[in-house]
Amino acid sequence: MNDKFFGNIEKKTGVRMSDIFALVDSLQYADFKDEQTIRAVVAQTAGLAGKKVPKQVEDEIVRTILKDGKKLDMNTITKMIK
Repeated sequence: MNDKFFGNIEKKTGVRMSDIFALVDSLQYADFKDEQTIRAVVAQTAGLAGKKVPKQVEDEIVRTILKDGKKLDMNTITKMIK
């Protein structure tokens, strides 16, 4: 991909591509059967999105992922945070 494409994403989202790549890299090897790992991913994703996740929502996300972690993807987490 080219720099112009990434530049457009950064302008639209306000998130640096290096931060997105770091998050994606951390997801690649994350153990989604571990509650602390899930909470860290939720916090990191929320931080990139500039959102505060209420404790109740975080708990719901954790329960959902622990129940069915294999179907987890970035879109799922983002939708849950919104």
